[in-house]
Amino acid sequence: MAKGYWVSAYRTIADPEKLAAYNELAAPAVKAAGGRPLARGGRIVAHDAGIAERTVLIEFDSFEQAVAAHESAAYQEALTALADGVERDFRIIEGLD
Repeated sequence: MAKGYWVSAYRTIADPEKLAAYNELAAPAVKAAGGRPLARGGRIVAHDAGIAERTVLIEFDSFEQAVAAHESAAYQEALTALADGVERDFRIIEGLD
């Protein structure tokens, strides 16, 4: 079964306090849903149309698990806290195997 991944590239962070509130709620929600952070922030080299901003990569055991985690009540609460605090490109993608 192919793994699932959350990929978040933060274009701008307008409100660091909202991002902090989101992080407090999102981390346990992701962990409870079986997500494992592989990368969060750190060093970035951007190419082409990329932006060298905060990037987060979360791994799940399956694509379906990744989708369900995003739809969970706990993660939706985290998104409410984030509101308009950031502009980000968030994707759920299926791995190769």
